[in-house]
Order: sequence, then C-alpha cells, then structure tokens
Amino acid sequence: MEPTPEQSPHHAYPDHWEADVVLRDGGTARVRPITTDDAERLVSFYEQVSDESKYYRFFAPYPRLSARDVHRFTHHDYVDRVGLAVTIGGEFIATVRFDRIDDRGRPASAPADEAEVAFLVQDAHQGRGVASALLEHIAAVARERGIRRFAAEVLPANNKMIKVFRDAGFTQQRSFEDGSVHLTLDLEPTAESLAVQRAREQRAEARSVQRLLAPGSVAVIGVGRAPGGVGRTVLRNLLGSGFTGRTYAVNTSFAEDLGTVEGVPAHRSVGGIGEQVDLAVVAVPADRVPEVVADCGEHGVQGVVVLSAGYAERGAQGRDRQRELVRQARSYGMRIIGPNAFGIINTSDAVRLNASLAPESPKAGRIGLFTQSGAIGIALLSGLHRRGAGLSAFISAGNRADVSGNDFLQYWYEDQDTDVALLYLESLGNPRKFTRLARRTAAVKPVVVVKGARHSGTNPPGHAVPVSRIPDATVSALMRQAGVIRVDTVTEMVDVGLLLAGQPLPDGPRVAILGNSESLGLLTYDACLAEGLRPRPPRDLTTEASPQDFRRALAEALADRTCDAVIVTAIPWVGENGEALTGEGEVLAAALREAASTGPGKPVAVVHVEMGGLAQALAAATSTAARPSTAARPGPQPAAPDPQAQTSAPATPGEDAAATNGAGPTDGTGPSAGRIPAYPAAERAVRALAEVVKYAQWRRHAAAPGKVPEFLDETIDEHGTAELIETLLGPDPDPRGRPLTHDEARELLARYGVSVRPALPAPDPEAAVAAAAKLGYPVALKTTAPHLRHRADLGGVRLDLVNENALRRAYDELTELLGTPAELRPVVQAMVRRGVDTVVRATIDAAAGAVLSFGLAGAPSELLGDTAHRLVPATDRDVAELIRSIKAAPVLFGWRGAAPADTAALEELLLRVSRLVDDHPEVVSVALEPVVVATQGLTVLGASVRLAPPPARSDLGPRRLPSY
Repeated sequence: MEPTPEQSPHHAYPDHWEADVVLRDGGTARVRPITTDDAERLVSFYEQVSDESKYYRFFAPYPRLSARDVHRFTHHDYVDRVGLAVTIGGEFIATVRFDRIDDRGRPASAPADEAEVAFLVQDAHQGRGVASALLEHIAAVARERGIRRFAAEVLPANNKMIKVFRDAGFTQQRSFEDGSVHLTLDLEPTAESLAVQRAREQRAEARSVQRLLAPGSVAVIGVGRAPGGVGRTVLRNLLGSGFTGRTYAVNTSFAEDLGTVEGVPAHRSVGGIGEQVDLAVVAVPADRVPEVVADCGEHGVQGVVVLSAGYAERGAQGRDRQRELVRQARSYGMRIIGPNAFGIINTSDAVRLNASLAPESPKAGRIGLFTQSGAIGIALLSGLHRRGAGLSAFISAGNRADVSGNDFLQYWYEDQDTDVALLYLESLGNPRKFTRLARRTAAVKPVVVVKGARHSGTNPPGHAVPVSRIPDATVSALMRQAGVIRVDTVTEMVDVGLLLAGQPLPDGPRVAILGNSESLGLLTYDACLAEGLRPRPPRDLTTEASPQDFRRALAEALADRTCDAVIVTAIPWVGENGEALTGEGEVLAAALREAASTGPGKPVAVVHVEMGGLAQALAAATSTAARPSTAARPGPQPAAPDPQAQTSAPATPGEDAAATNGAGPTDGTGPSAGRIPAYPAAERAVRALAEVVKYAQWRRHAAAPGKVPEFLDETIDEHGTAELIETLLGPDPDPRGRPLTHDEARELLARYGVSVRPALPAPDPEAAVAAAAKLGYPVALKTTAPHLRHRADLGGVRLDLVNENALRRAYDELTELLGTPAELRPVVQAMVRRGVDTVVRATIDAAAGAVLSFGLAGAPSELLGDTAHRLVPATDRDVAELIRSIKAAPVLFGWRGAAPADTAALEELLLRVSRLVDDHPEVVSVALEPVVVATQGLTVLGASVRLAPPPARSDLGPRRLPSY
C-alpha cells in the first residue's frame, strides 16, 4: 500500500512491517500497518466485536466508534503512533496500536522510550493465537522506533489478555491500580521470549501441515469429463487409496445435471458443494488457478495442492504469477503445496490419502519423505517400494512457493507416526531456520538429506529463493553440525533410511562381519576401514554353512560386547548339479530374524549376492506395531562422555564399550526383530552403517551440549568494542562496508583477547633496517601485496634474518625478483617459535549466518578443500571437533613423532573469534593467517577484518512466513 498525502512524507508507509503469519490452528493471516484507507474496514470490524470485548478494550460500554475515533485509529505517523491490523480475506480480524508516552503517561515523542499498547481481537478469532502474534510484531516495530517498554492497562476479568502478556516471555512488572492491572513489559528479547516464540512457531506450522495431510474432505478441481487427464488421475488415485473422508469432483464445464464422476459428487464450483471442504487439489491451467483459489478461499478451504505448471519454472513472468498465487492464497488463510507439485500422500489408516499422481499408495511405514522434485519423488517411491519400505507420508512440493521442508520438519518433530525424515532439497529458502529445525528434530529422530544443485551456484528453475554464496562443502559441514545425515545420492538416501527405520542406533563404530563367502567378507572389511569404522576380522562360515549356522553366528556376534553392529554377507548355496538352490533366501531370512529378535539391540545389515527372495523376506516385518522411537528413553541415561575423550584418537579394536547409548532399543524387542535391510553391494551397506554410526555419536554428544567457558567474559571488552566499531564505521557507513587497516584490526581484536603480532612497514631498505632494530633480530621480511599475500611458495617471504646484512640482501632479492617496493608493500615482523601454520576465519553469509572456519595454512589445504566449518556461536565442543575434523588434523597431534601443538590455545582462539562475530554483527569478516600454533601457545601473525552495517537477522524477528 502507498502512503496517502495526509501522512507525513518523513514517515512513509513501512511496507517491511507487512508479514504473513501462521496462527495456532494452522491457518494464515496477514499483519500490516493501518492506513487512512482502512476507515470502512475498521468500522465493519468493530461492529462484529462483542459488547464484552469492547468493554474490556475501553473500560466502559462503547457500542460504536465515533468519526473522531475512526480518524484517530487510522491516522498514524508510524513513529510515535502506530497501528497494526491482522487481516483475512482483506478484512480486519484484530488490531493493535501503541502511543508513545512520557514518564507521566502523556503523549510524547522521542527520546521518550515507553508506549501505551492496546489490543482488540474479533471474538470469532479469539483463541487462534492472533494477539500473541500481534504482540511479537508490534514489539519489533516499537524496538525499531526506539521504544523499550510497553505499558498496558487491563481489567482483572480480562484473563485472556493478561495471559497473552504473561506468556510472552518478556521481563515484566505488574501492579494493581485504580481497579485495573497495570503491566509494564521490557521489550528487549530474552532467551525465554525467543523460546516462547519458536515453540509457538513450531506448533502453528506443524498444525498447518497436519491440516494438509489429514483433511476430512477433499475436492479435486479440474476433473475431466472423460477418462484421462491429471485431474481424473488424481481422483482415481484418491479413491483407490481408500480415503476415509468425503471426496468431490469439481469442473466448471460439468453439465448442471451431472450427479457423479467416478462415483463421487460432481460440482461446477467449490461454492456449489455446500459443505466444508478442507483440501483442494488443483489441476487446471495456470491462468485459471486464481479464480479457483478465490472460490476455495471464499468458501473456507484450508489448504491447496497446486499440480498446475506454468509458474516460476517458466521465467520472470511465471515468478510474478507464482508470487501472486501465494499472496492470494495466504490472504484467505490458506497454505499451498506447489505449484508444479506431484502431490501428497498420508498412509495413516485413519486417513489413507493419496492426493498425488502416484498410481498406488506406498504401504504404511515409519519414514516421512519430502522432495522438491516430482521425478526424484517417483524414483524414491519406486526404490523404497522395491526394498519393502513403508512411508508415513510423502510430499512432492514442486516449486515449494509456500509450504517447504522446514514446515515438514516442524511437523515430523512431534509426529508419532514418523521415525525417520528423508528430504530431497534443491534449494534452502531459509538456511538459518533449516539448521535450527534440523538440529532440534535430529535430536529425537534422524534427518537424512540429499541436496541437489550443489555446484551450479544458482537455484533450479521454479525456486524463487535467495541464493546463498557459501560453498557446498560449508553447507555440508553445517548440516552435520546440526545432526543432519547428508548423503550424495537418492540411492544412498534409501540405503541409510532403511537402516535407520528398521534397526536401532549403534553404540560405536565396532563392526562384526560374518558370512559364507571369504571374499565378500574381505570386501566388507576393506569398505569398513575406508569409511572409518573399526571392523573385526571377518568370520568365514564357509560355503557349507546352513541357515542355522548363520543364526547361531549372528546370535553370538550380537551378544559380543566388543562389537556394536553386525554385517552378514551371503552368497547362494549351490546344489550338486551346480545350480543355485531355490527357496534358501526365505529360510535364511527367517533364521537371521530369529537371531536378531532374541539378541541385544544392535543394528544388523545383510549384504547378499543374487540370493533370491532374501531381501523381500528380510523386509517383511514380524509385527505391524510402531517401532520404538530413536529418541532417548525415559529414565536414567548414560553419563555424557568427557569432551576430551570424545575427540581423542579412536580406541584400538577389541576395547569394550558401553552397552547402550540411550538412543535405541536394547532389550531385544526393538525394530531389529522386524525388518533387516539388505544390500546388493558391501560398499552400500557399509556406507549406510558409517553414516548411522556418525549420527549416533552426534546424538550422544547432543544429549550434553557444549558451552562457552565463563573465563571469556573476564577478558572481553564487549561495550568498548561496540563503541570502537561505531567510531570506525562512522555516522554514515557505506553499506558495502570497509576493511580495517592493520593497526585498526589489531586494536579491535585485542579487545577480545586476540593479540596480533605487529608488522612494521618497510617501504625501503632503510625503513626495514629501522623496523628490525625496533623489533629485535631475528626477523621475517614479507610482502603484503594481494597477489602475494600468504604465498610463501611464490617467494614473497624471507625468514630467520639474523642481522642487518641478511635483511638488506633479502630486501634486494625480493624487489629484484617480484617488483618494486610500492608493488610489494613489504613489512618486517619479529620471528616467533616454530609451530604448525593454521588459518582461522569467520564470515557472515546473509542466508546462513556467521560461519567459523579452520584449516592448515598453505596451498595443499586450499587445493584439497581441507577446511572445517561450524555455525556461530560455537561452544567448547564445537571448536574441539572443528580442529579435529580436518584431514590434516594429525599434524597438530604429534604426527610422525613431532611434538603435539597447543590445541587448547587454538580452541580458545576459535572461541574468542566466534564470540566477537556473534556479539558484533557489524564484524562481517575476520581472517587470521597465519596462526602459528607451537607446543606452548600460539602467535597470530596476520589479521584482516571487515566491518559493515549489520545484515538483517530474519531468525530473530517476529514470526513470519517467507516472501520470495
């Protein structure tokens, strides 16, 4: 909306305050500033509010608004007087306003930092969480305008409004004055207010997904009059799945006297149905979708699955059409799956929904599957079906213009029918939120992700989301930090998903291998070593082994406390005539399942070569009961491992391990008694097991998360750093930011306890000699030109110069070989103790947030991409794992007999850098290179810092749906 002439040109309409929000019941609404054009809407809204609610708002009977009231409530300066409205279908359902006041409660302007706030919610929409969402948004607006406190007067009988304030999580004071409750809220966000906000977000978004997956009635719009076509296909699939709700066929071209299609009621419009429709599946041309959405919205449809193509995948015009589709649907309180979607499936026996183009519903299971690609969705459905796996839900979201993988993570987090979440993603619309939700979900159930479009640097057609510039390797590292199992292919996704859905989590990396083929056992052994597992020598049962021999061997391996998982290898039995015996696969499967059902809860996987019927027989569960959750069980849990022990070198084979990790059944009644996954190649089974082992370790660590040591607070000057940054940026900072000089960077870093070795400029030989005399010999002479910086391999560094002659000779060599002093920008530094050269960096990505990186210095590490990453803020556990996760980490721990480096000092440095960029978002880039880590202590020889106005933090603001 545009500001009217009556509004001050200095306070233009703040369109960035507009937001779509999900309410408690899963419906959506729009929050926006109130304008002078809203007079009629305000009057209509007020007329629909009960007398009781009006009394609570004005403390007296107030049947109607006067013209003066309407003018006052619709004219705002958006600074001292602000009003917000919540709308559905363009009409108001709630309002809130604040007026800035002074310490005596009179109208005021800045610098007064308190405001009086008042809400009014239409009675029909009370209990939907409208006021709570409004409070989040009006508080954010107030903070933006320099207001730090809200004051509110509430009648004691108005319990609902008192509860809204009380439950918000803000620091507050309450008193009783003149017959009303006086509340004062400090608007500074707190850990509690953020937790409340995110809990409400989770409940609302999960409920919005539940409404889509469990509708009581479905209308398929675009059902053809003759067999064939997308709409008719979806209708048949819906009926074929045995959907338990009501079904309707809709097409504007139906004859008025047409009663049924495929045995269900036929109608020309949703409005003509005359009954509540919860979900609409739209299969009409894109240019007709707006009228269909309007028909749905005006008649109370809760959600829409748009199969129609012709949107963002078709270019700029299609993107505009897609944005308008989302705006239109949300204006009616509806959520959208699609457009260009393949559909959704819910296998719950209470629903049995197949609103998709898949001709058959998968069988019921414990895996939830979300994909952004219809083609990949088909492949995954087919692969899971062949392997005997069942699904709890399937969603192919197409362009995912609205409902995304984040929404389904919110839903699966508490869904009792889903134990494993599989996601195929081609883009991440909100990486910060994804990693936050994934970390929380992964703490109770596994999340497996395949990321497509990893190396293109752009989003796939149809995905109108911001493009993140962080490398794919960084994305992978951040996912693993969040507990996500990141795999490269959909085949690996199925392999890992089957193991997670059917077996308990392992207690460690020790693997027992047994089977009737020595060669296959050795292949499995080698694959285990390659994946970082600790296999025991394979047990060869010989080709004469019977199924009962397998049963006994598996039972012994499961009972052995020195192994955490078992891989069984099997080849066909050969008869006397040289042909493979038939039917032995089923017999072997029964024997293996019998052993697994009676042994301790350890994961079992089978590698087979052409064993007819084995995979199918193993996939057949002995029970249809829900498997125990992989969440930690109630009751006493194992003590958290010592952080140092978690990051030390692996123990030698044969060491004992704890009997349980608290993350899976261990009593012999768990899922291992049912489906045992079978793999056609040893490498695939071992790779899946290795991913599950790493996830189980993450789960154990997540049960006792790390912390930031308290000693950092005593050696950090947060307030002084903020003042310095403000000075360095100046009153009118360049949005692109500015790099700091060497001295500025040293001063800034010193306030956070990071000491940078001084480097004195040497524009000529005499200046170099003077600098060396000041610093003391021996010294180093190095260039700082951008093309030579940190490139010792190009000859731009001379070390251990012990006297003036050596320094002058080195200066002459550099300038003769590489260029003039003006081009080289040489500097002199004092030599430091020898150690391991490392690099510490922190950067801000607008989409992903602050990322802390670590690696060894030098070209080899850069060429091999041997750099590790963690999200900021980093804990003591994060930094310990960070330095140990690079391939070259042994260099820091006494490789080839060298003295170990001081990794404790390195961890402290990483914590300080993490704290700096977390406390001060204006620090958008820090690079410490090289950091020389000696046996005792470390030295930072070079530092570069860049400051810029802080980027917006969408994850810390009030709840809102993304708008791309």
